[in-house]
Amino acid sequence: MLVELGHYALILAGLLAALQAAFGLFGAQRRDGFLMAFSGSAALTQALACLVAFGALTYAYIVSDFSVQNVWQNSHADKPLLYKVSGVWGNHEGSMLLWITVMALFGSAVALAGDRMPATLRARVLGIQALISLGFYAFVLLTSNPFARLPQAPIEGRGLNPLLQDPGLAFHPPLLYLGYVGTSISFAFALAALLEKRVDPAWARWVRPWTLASWVFLTLGIALGSWWAYYELGWGGWWFWDPVENASLMPWLATTALLHSAIVVEKRDSLKRWTILLAIVAFAFSILGTFLVRSGVITSVHAFATDPARGAFILGLLAVVVGGALTLYALRAHLLDGGGLFAAISREGALILNNVLLAVALVTVLLGTLYPMFLDAMGLGTVTVGTPYYKATFVPLLVPLVLVMAAGPLIPWKRADALAILLRLKVAGLLALIGAGVAYAWAGGGPLLAPFGIFCGCWLIFGALTDLYDRLRGNIRARWRGLPRSALGAIIAHAGLGISIIGMAGDLWQTDQVKALQPGQSMRVAGFDLTLEKVEPVQGPNFIAETATVIIRSDGAVIATAKPARRKFNRPPMTTSETAIRTNGLRDLYLALGDRDAQTGAYALRVYYNPLVPWIWGGAVVMALGGSLSLADRRLRLGVAQRKPAAASGRVAA
Repeated sequence: MLVELGHYALILAGLLAALQAAFGLFGAQRRDGFLMAFSGSAALTQALACLVAFGALTYAYIVSDFSVQNVWQNSHADKPLLYKVSGVWGNHEGSMLLWITVMALFGSAVALAGDRMPATLRARVLGIQALISLGFYAFVLLTSNPFARLPQAPIEGRGLNPLLQDPGLAFHPPLLYLGYVGTSISFAFALAALLEKRVDPAWARWVRPWTLASWVFLTLGIALGSWWAYYELGWGGWWFWDPVENASLMPWLATTALLHSAIVVEKRDSLKRWTILLAIVAFAFSILGTFLVRSGVITSVHAFATDPARGAFILGLLAVVVGGALTLYALRAHLLDGGGLFAAISREGALILNNVLLAVALVTVLLGTLYPMFLDAMGLGTVTVGTPYYKATFVPLLVPLVLVMAAGPLIPWKRADALAILLRLKVAGLLALIGAGVAYAWAGGGPLLAPFGIFCGCWLIFGALTDLYDRLRGNIRARWRGLPRSALGAIIAHAGLGISIIGMAGDLWQTDQVKALQPGQSMRVAGFDLTLEKVEPVQGPNFIAETATVIIRSDGAVIATAKPARRKFNRPPMTTSETAIRTNGLRDLYLALGDRDAQTGAYALRVYYNPLVPWIWGGAVVMALGGSLSLADRRLRLGVAQRKPAAASGRVAA
């Protein structure tokens, strides 16, 4: 009965989305206060209906109701509770239900937090966001019903992919979806601005918090997915340039560019057309990611579905949403006047260069992701675009981006002296050189690209600290109190990126060795002696594991014990590698247990020495903290932008 209630709630949510769209857009056109207010009420009720639907499916998973086809296909009774719950979104139908639930919650947030927003702008944002939701409701209800029943309930379920039975994968999809769906609000603001025929600094203040929240969630979601791939898949790396990894990176790049271009709109009333276009592009890449994992065009552990019909539906939705948005952009963009003039060497110029480099990087990743699929679809052969391509094209774009990023906050608006800026960064440059030299000596040589990458990361960190020093110079206490949280958040986020770059550069010093060991035998990697003490069976809640005990010594002294394992699952049948990672913050010792040789009884043990790799995820967390701190800035908090007199009468003020 509860499952049927969830299905009815989902249908009701779709009907409410239709009303929200109609009353929001029609009410804004007619400037009818009642209709616009009803659109907000519909958004709140729609979110409640979605929560009921999502709660009903979650309950079916928790109680193992195998009469529900989705539960039978993706769960079983012996699975731990955490993975029963995460199994709700660990499949195509459930993940789409999560998607539209998050979208409804974002719409309700606009309805609640936009009370000081100009009435017509708020109504149009809600109406456009509801129109997007309608497409996804149609997709779920017509092709991907998560509440479909089986004629006869099986005794047991098939189970969830064991690779997804991990805490990292339990929280990775919700974070990514919050980021993906968050771009829909920026998209709705962009189209609403085109309908209003007006983009100004007030509009930029309204859109920036939503864009920033989306960026924070995308950052955390990508970092968590990278961390999961690192410790779960057993291959010793943190990024494979998998098409689905790229599908999350592309909207992140677009959102990063959008954040910076919105600053120019807010501060200088310029880059309006470009900012609107970026908002459209960011959401377009979010839908593209949905298409990639549900169309069957790729085979990946990330892929939820392989049904071409579903992929065609999403591709059609992408064409309608993005095509309609670009058509409106073509018709209205000329009405958006530009701002004041500025010199090439200026804050505006630095932010434009930032956007250009991010846009080129985005196109580079897009080509590398879609080109092999295009050739395959056209019957022109099969090619593989992997790490060498991205190292040769994407990585070089990061160098000027990082160099400019450190200097950008120090450059005045309108016009600046390049030599004066470089002189202000001389200490940062010297410290970055020292940091690169110390790291190179610590690593004992190796590829020169590694210390160069560390120089770039240190340059960004010390450049951010230089910005902070300049802001606090004089009366530190008074200036600290007056320091905007958005400025401090940007400093922290830039430093966080620098930390991640240092970790990425350190990975170039990675060494690894694989050796077949019997209990009692040892191997030596990067100055560490590792002894396989024993391998024993361990019974888990829904698996049987072979767990090795490895003693790690340095200079003869025991410094750690590691227990890599291989787990064998029955539902569905699969063997997974459970790595053991021992870290001191500056390096990881990464152990993966392989198969046992039937003749000798020896086990394959692969050991990686990964210098500075933990800094990759530490930097991502710092970046997200910086973004969250910026969200706390009163000027960016929702509803605090001052209303112009016209807002009270329902006229457009932003």
